[in-house]
Amino acid sequence: MKPIALDAADIRILCALQDHGQLSKSQLAMIVGLSPTPCWSRLNRLKTAKLIQGYHAELALAQIVEMAKVVVTVSLKTHRKADFEKFENFVQATPEVTECISTGGGMDYVMTVVTTSLPAFQNLMEAMLDADLAIDRYMTYIVTRQIKSTRPDLARLAAGQGLKSDAGPKD
Repeated sequence: MKPIALDAADIRILCALQDHGQLSKSQLAMIVGLSPTPCWSRLNRLKTAKLIQGYHAELALAQIVEMAKVVVTVSLKTHRKADFEKFENFVQATPEVTECISTGGGMDYVMTVVTTSLPAFQNLMEAMLDADLAIDRYMTYIVTRQIKSTRPDLARLAAGQGLKSDAGPKD
């Protein structure tokens, strides 16, 4: 699929959605400095191109429920395509794994796991080992405090590629 061409107005729309989530037609138009109809037209084009993957609320989970958050690095015994697929399918089907990235270098994967407790986390890791996912070794890092959690600055990234987003009003 050919990448969609983006201009400054598109970047402003994406930044506004990233900062504020789902907005009304008039709110979005006001923030990005366009009239509502062309703004909505651009938004629909960006959605059709699948550049917007969803709208989410950022919750203070630790204030709502007791939980344990653990970062886990995983190295597989072998590096066959079937091994990666089996591991990744297991991860996809495991709701406690909230993030998983594949990495190059010393480890194959880095996962973030959120469970109700450390014993629940240990049960999950035992289930992964029992599932014969070709795990060679894993290291766990219990999260004691979150220092920073933010989304990438799209405007800064776009500017680095020659796409300016600073024209027009911003809140």
